[in-house]
Amino acid sequence: MTTSVSAPVVSLRELTKVYVVDEREAGTMAAIKSLFRRRWTNVLAVDHVTFDINPGEIVGFLGPNGAGKTTTIKMLSGLLYPTSGEVSVLGYVPWKRKKSFLQQITLVMGRRGQLIWDVPAIESFDYFKAIYDVPDAQFKRTRDELIALMDLEPVLYKPVRNLSLGERMKCEMAASLLHQPQVLLLDEPTIGLDLIAQTRFREYIASYNRRFGATVLLTSHYVGDVEALCQRLIFIDKARIVYDGDTVGLVNRFLPYKNVDIKVSDPACDLRAYGEVVARQNGTVRLQVHRDRLMDTARALVANQSIKDLSISDPPMADVIKHIYGGGVPSGMDAGEAGRDWRRA
Repeated sequence: MTTSVSAPVVSLRELTKVYVVDEREAGTMAAIKSLFRRRWTNVLAVDHVTFDINPGEIVGFLGPNGAGKTTTIKMLSGLLYPTSGEVSVLGYVPWKRKKSFLQQITLVMGRRGQLIWDVPAIESFDYFKAIYDVPDAQFKRTRDELIALMDLEPVLYKPVRNLSLGERMKCEMAASLLHQPQVLLLDEPTIGLDLIAQTRFREYIASYNRRFGATVLLTSHYVGDVEALCQRLIFIDKARIVYDGDTVGLVNRFLPYKNVDIKVSDPACDLRAYGEVVARQNGTVRLQVHRDRLMDTARALVANQSIKDLSISDPPMADVIKHIYGGGVPSGMDAGEAGRDWRRA
């Protein structure tokens, strides 16, 4: 089965997942009572989520803990059935788990392992070669490339259970790419990796995307992963999409100010009339100024203050994400208001 060039690789329509869980109070008596009568409640994990991902896109799928990211990714990979809604990945219905579908996707979950625990990682690589029917030449070329990239040579022959978290995650990532998948579902893939390994991972995913036209959906709490790889971001909060757009639109929408760094002759001067003073260091004062007042403020500073230098910049992505995670999404706002029309920007 193939998809047309223009068709979305990943397509979700009104995707919803409701878990039915039992609740009880703490204590022995409550535990005994629950043996005879349980109290059930519905937990809405994903609420009518709709979006498309086109061929070759690298999309960041972000949100606070419990927002619905992992549940969505599990439905995309076919590990979970949705309660309602429609999903298509590469033209397949994921939970039918057809072999031709599984041979074209990979799922990496930083908190879940796929390697065989009691054997060396190199043997798990051979196991995945057999599962995915990877041709010998392709397998050897890809395996050796990944071993070099992740610096895996020192750990290949150790049982997986004896590896550190970072070593295991590097082996997990290598194993997930041996069959050259077309869709990468990456859920916290860099957890446990040191800074060098994180950088190498980002560079390889970017290169892999360019070489094979692969489509990537990435969740990560490391801002560096998002900034290095993603031009489009989808935010989910309380099971619903609250933003779907590019990084520029995200900053403009949720933090409508810019940072103005001013090097002044008098470091102690009072600049509060021009904006919120958020930092002073080495003779430089940082103001936060609303975008609507930016040009007027800059002109007033130059006219009325003794300034050696002035620079204007957007707030860092980390500040934007922290703002959203801290409840910076206006109540009642949906993804359409927040930027679903990003492709027309």
